[in-house]
Amino acid sequence: MGWSRQIWVFFVALTVFFEYKLVRKREKWAKSSSVKSKLWEKAHERNAKRVYNAIVGLEGLWVKAGQYLSTRADVLPDPYIEVLRQLQDSLPPRPLKEVNATIKKELGKDPSELFLHFDTSALATASIAQVHRARTKDGKDVVVKVQHKGIKDIILQDLKNARTIVQWVAWAEPDYNFGPVMDEWCNEVPKELNFKLEAENTLKVAKNLDYNNKEVSAELSKNHVDVLVPEILQSTEKVLIMVYMDGVRLNDVAKLKELGVDVQALVESITRSYAHQIYVDGFFNADPHPGNFLVSKEPPFRPILLDFGLTKTLTFTKKQALAKMLLACAEGDYAALLSAFAEIGLKLRMDMPEDAMQVTNFFFRRSIPGKESPEDIKQWTMENEERKKRFQEKQEEEKGSSLHRNPVDAFPGDIVFFMRVLNLLRGLSSMLGARVVYIEIMRPFAETALFSGNVFKTGCGLETESWIHKTPSQSSVESKLRVLLQNLGREDHILGVQVCVYKDGNVIVDTAAGVLGKFDPRPVQPDSLFSCFSVTKGITAGLLHWLADQGKLSLSERVSTYWPEFAVNGKEDITVAHVLNHTAGLQNALASDLKSDPLLMCNWDETLKKLAAALPESSPGVQQVYHALTFGWLCGGIIEKVSGKKFQDLLEEVFVRPLGLNGEFYVGIPAGIEDRLASLTLDTEEVKTMKEAIEKQKAAVSLKSLTTPIERFAEPSETIIKEATSKDAFGGGDAMSTITALPVMFNTLFVRRAIIPAANGHFSARALARYYATLATGGLVPPISSLSEPPLGSHPHKPFDRKFDPLPKGRKKDETKKSDRNVKVVSDIESPKAVESVSSARIFSNPRIHDAFLAAGEYSNLAYTAEKFGLGFRRITSGESKSGEEVIGFGHSGVGGSTGFCYPTQNFVIAITLNKLSQGGVTAQIVRLVTREMGLPCPAMYKSVKADRGPDTIGGAVLED
Repeated sequence: MGWSRQIWVFFVALTVFFEYKLVRKREKWAKSSSVKSKLWEKAHERNAKRVYNAIVGLEGLWVKAGQYLSTRADVLPDPYIEVLRQLQDSLPPRPLKEVNATIKKELGKDPSELFLHFDTSALATASIAQVHRARTKDGKDVVVKVQHKGIKDIILQDLKNARTIVQWVAWAEPDYNFGPVMDEWCNEVPKELNFKLEAENTLKVAKNLDYNNKEVSAELSKNHVDVLVPEILQSTEKVLIMVYMDGVRLNDVAKLKELGVDVQALVESITRSYAHQIYVDGFFNADPHPGNFLVSKEPPFRPILLDFGLTKTLTFTKKQALAKMLLACAEGDYAALLSAFAEIGLKLRMDMPEDAMQVTNFFFRRSIPGKESPEDIKQWTMENEERKKRFQEKQEEEKGSSLHRNPVDAFPGDIVFFMRVLNLLRGLSSMLGARVVYIEIMRPFAETALFSGNVFKTGCGLETESWIHKTPSQSSVESKLRVLLQNLGREDHILGVQVCVYKDGNVIVDTAAGVLGKFDPRPVQPDSLFSCFSVTKGITAGLLHWLADQGKLSLSERVSTYWPEFAVNGKEDITVAHVLNHTAGLQNALASDLKSDPLLMCNWDETLKKLAAALPESSPGVQQVYHALTFGWLCGGIIEKVSGKKFQDLLEEVFVRPLGLNGEFYVGIPAGIEDRLASLTLDTEEVKTMKEAIEKQKAAVSLKSLTTPIERFAEPSETIIKEATSKDAFGGGDAMSTITALPVMFNTLFVRRAIIPAANGHFSARALARYYATLATGGLVPPISSLSEPPLGSHPHKPFDRKFDPLPKGRKKDETKKSDRNVKVVSDIESPKAVESVSSARIFSNPRIHDAFLAAGEYSNLAYTAEKFGLGFRRITSGESKSGEEVIGFGHSGVGGSTGFCYPTQNFVIAITLNKLSQGGVTAQIVRLVTREMGLPCPAMYKSVKADRGPDTIGGAVLED
């Protein structure tokens, strides 16, 4: 039996294969597209019949394969769907004599002795069993499911044959090794042959879905699904008796239409039931083909779920990982997606996470009617070819390295049936002509899995005491700070945080706490990287000051001296100092461009080109208006023109290597560090409060349009509230939409990888603090004294590759010629030497470098008077002087709470990184505690505000953003 079946399978497969090869050759000679289409249509019809006849003759496992294919209207041509659809419930029945014999053997009596009536005609026949309708002695209408004689041996033989075929394919094409998928099938399919297990599974699903319970708790009400499951009456290994449920087959589209069934609502209800099984219960039917569903004949036309022979159980960890995968996909959160893959056991190349996101998006893509699906698949195929091409190019670059491997190194069994369920559900939707957005329907269930109870608030199972990363406390200040952070964490004000404090060149606080993201429960560690928004400006300004300190540029010199293309449209008199002091008049230079194309911010060369041609709004030096995004590109353009080097290269040479910040100090991240990224989210309670305030103001004030969203984030919250509008900077939505879109945009990999020197720095707090500790002493590099692990600087610093295109797939690269870097290029710049554990090296030689940062002393004439900015840095004031506010330091804050600043006279530094964006209350509380415990003045911007507010507000950060 075994060899004849195998030969039959191979014969049919080769026949189909060679016919399609012949059609591909013949179509080259076809004179029109209609002739080509006719060739393919006829070939599909012939081959569909061949495959169907073979399946009917072979039966066994191949029937299940055919049933699966019959649901893939989104993939297979129509002739296959029409022919294979017959396999869903109408296989030729087995002889009644055989059925009766099985019943007698299993139940000890003939059907005539067991039932008042036993229908001799099968109600339905499937691959493993057939179903007969009957009536019990006590008058119950039931169905009797009877296993085919000898089917067990056939199924096991088919699995063996299929495994052999898979092994041959893997040998011939290593990139198509489906061994893990086949292994999972071999483990799970034989379980369908034991109807006792099916009975247990049915009872468990019915209990989990609680379909008869009308008193659903408030907590679970949003996840309640209205479906029916048959009641089990009796079971043996080969016979199963259930209560009969009258319904219409799901594939009987005409009957559903006649009854007036809303197929869209029907498919959504089925999808919800599977989302419940997967994410809430962790126990799901892995075989949702159309034959396993009925639709009740009376309103509200509820789905009836059948056949629970093939089910899959998920561990708590796997269930949460699958939930995290969906939610990370919905949010565009690459770090959480990679973390989810790791927990599932799916190993991918860490330098190609954007492809992982695209693959995941494809799995969760919306369903569309079958006739429209070929275009969907065509687009996916084109994108897949692009991915393969990029991967092949990557392999060529990495020959001989450990990275020369398949993008997927391991494919875990648990995900095999999960993906199969998604594909089958999509096939159902496509067959019925429904459009289902799976992420939207499944998201509430995934959120329940991830956020049920208090599990996730302290890090998805992390004990409260381990919410703080376990490193030795280095001072009493740090011990008290950790108590504060724990309290803020319990109150849900913190998701993830790092705090590092220097005093007199030594680290006295280096604490990490919380989790990396809303959907990423891995703990924050000292080397985790946070997107710090405008904290980046302090680093960018530092590079310009370093070039000035080296004598390579003058702060009072016109920008056009170094950047000749800049000397147009009234910008001839703008100086480097004007740029640093936010008085260049170019705060809205890219506003209209960003409205039409927000991702322009990811295109370095194009932004520099547009800024060079921009028209200022005011004369330079007459008004200080925060340049939220343009500050970075203006400074970056000057830096590259003067140094002749790429921005990231100079950053690495001047600060990263000399200060020992390797791997924890980036402006635009390189590939390969995604697993250390903290993901941004919003404090929803504060957003709600802001929304209410905006709505109140809308009724009372005339509304003005926004410029760019990030530029408006630089203004006080009361300003943004007053000027909130129904149109945001990206050309749609309202101000709150802009605010809530901020984390989503800056979590995406193409934005994280872009060069945005005003807003895209990724730092650890300890690296940021070390940078300011160096600036606080006028450039003297401090010794490394922290006890945190891994040691600062121990990561290999992955270089940024400008050849990488950070823009999403499908966007055209800028075709303009790269700007000329041969204008006044300084080729003799020498970078500071790298520092080890102790160093006397200096970054700056100017003894009055602090005056330059603050626009004080001899530099005071370079800044607009009585404002909050010096030359690139925010002036930190105490507000304690008799004569008014006293300048005590400098630094820069970012929207949402991250900050870094120092007091040079006290040699004090603090850096705070946060991933839950708020109105600054957390930052304010941390700063107040640290300064109070150390006997230092608290900055006025943190002391004078209400206890729950700080200067770095979402939707309305103060000028220093």
